[in-house]
Amino acid sequence: MQKYKCRVCNYIYDPALGEPRTNTPPGTAFEDLPDTWRCPKCGVPTFKFTPL
Repeated sequence: MQKYKCRVCNYIYDPALGEPRTNTPPGTAFEDLPDTWRCPKCGVPTFKFTPL
């Protein structure tokens, strides 16, 4: 699974870890995040992320 980086704050979304602050379980691919998901550090939507 590919990691993604927020272009605003440089937060890295790692699907292997998920994101506890947004109740995203480990194993959730970036493409499977809901449209309402936001960066847990700065609050931007997923289109502000770029693949690593």
